[in-house]
Amino acid sequence: MDSPKKIKKPIYFGWYVCAATMFIGFVVIGVRNSFGVFVDPMSDEFQWNRTTVTIAASLGVAVNGISQPFMGQLFDRTGGRNMILITLAVLGIGTIAISQTSNVIYLVFMFGIVVSMAQSGPALSNTAALMSRWFRRRRGTAISINSAALSLGGLIMVPFAMYLLQATDDWRLAWIIIGSIVLGTLPMAYLFLHERPEDRGLLPDGDPDPAEGGIQARKAVIPGPLTVDTWRRAFAHAPIWQLSGSYFVCGMTTTVLAVHFIPFAMDDRGVSGTTAASIFGYMMGLNMIGVVGAGLLSDKFGGTKNLLALVYAVRGLAYIMLVSIDSVIGMWVFATVAGFSWIATVPLTSSLTAEVYGTKAMGTISGISFMFHSFGGALAILIAARLFDITGTYTLPFALFGAMLFPAAISAFSIKERRYSARYQEAVPTAAAGD
Repeated sequence: MDSPKKIKKPIYFGWYVCAATMFIGFVVIGVRNSFGVFVDPMSDEFQWNRTTVTIAASLGVAVNGISQPFMGQLFDRTGGRNMILITLAVLGIGTIAISQTSNVIYLVFMFGIVVSMAQSGPALSNTAALMSRWFRRRRGTAISINSAALSLGGLIMVPFAMYLLQATDDWRLAWIIIGSIVLGTLPMAYLFLHERPEDRGLLPDGDPDPAEGGIQARKAVIPGPLTVDTWRRAFAHAPIWQLSGSYFVCGMTTTVLAVHFIPFAMDDRGVSGTTAASIFGYMMGLNMIGVVGAGLLSDKFGGTKNLLALVYAVRGLAYIMLVSIDSVIGMWVFATVAGFSWIATVPLTSSLTAEVYGTKAMGTISGISFMFHSFGGALAILIAARLFDITGTYTLPFALFGAMLFPAAISAFSIKERRYSARYQEAVPTAAAGD
């Protein structure tokens, strides 16, 4: 007699949503990170100094940060699917339009305002909020996979942009091709982005309905003492300020290298553009291991704030290596150490935010928190450019930014996670005052 065949459980649709947001994020982040590739050729053509050409990038990071909370509010109120589709279209068209740059004012307007504002729609703060709706038990893992877009943007898009630049010897054509790739993500976004699992008759994580019983029915969720319905209430408590303050430093120490790492490698260390892009891509590739590993560890063992503090401290050590080892080998060592910590902060920060404050206003809360990240990045880009023009080297700004990572680690470590996170409410009553 034939044994009954096992019915294979279909893949939970949330993973398709996660894969789609990761690919969209990879392209969107790739546009921003690729700007560093064009710093030298645009400076050479228009005779701009380093400060002038990076004004557009600095303003872009600031505009992106300012617009994040507003896009987050749209996401919380509407779900965000249409917003992401529209902003993707604007981003693609705006990126193509950069090819028509003839003066710095046009570049500042197109990249610094139009493109950067459009990037706020499919930003990781919104897609992480989307992942928080589709996942609960595996939230950290899903957000970390989604956040791997940051790594892919550096691993693939930056070397690809450098390849386009060298293959065509035409930075304008390279911008057109990159913008066309952005527009190519629209059909996938339309097909796979959905607001909530309930819209498809599902529950978070693909769990069965508790009413149907069974050992796999999901557990009741006890909200944390700081769970909020509106974003304003979140900012009356310390954890969001601790997370946002650390995120400010995170923005300084990642965004600055997205713009200045390749010029630093070429000007301070004397390596070729291809080698510089390869080192940056290698660093982003390692970060895929770091970011996914951070999410898995957070889901399995908890202690999210401890992992977050460790990530900041490791990145601080990497910066020490970058400025103290004056060789190409030093850059590879930096890339190796920093690679594991580069964006591991994103899933940890987003997951901890959702656990402490809930998901009802997470789009707005995450958007405001990411605004701190963007302001830190915008400030660092300008400071690095200005200090380079004054001193002729990036050593001083990179040393300053790296030193700030250690107070950021202390800030993250001091968050009272066990008191406030919903994860611990079944084991630790709300009245308990432990950390």
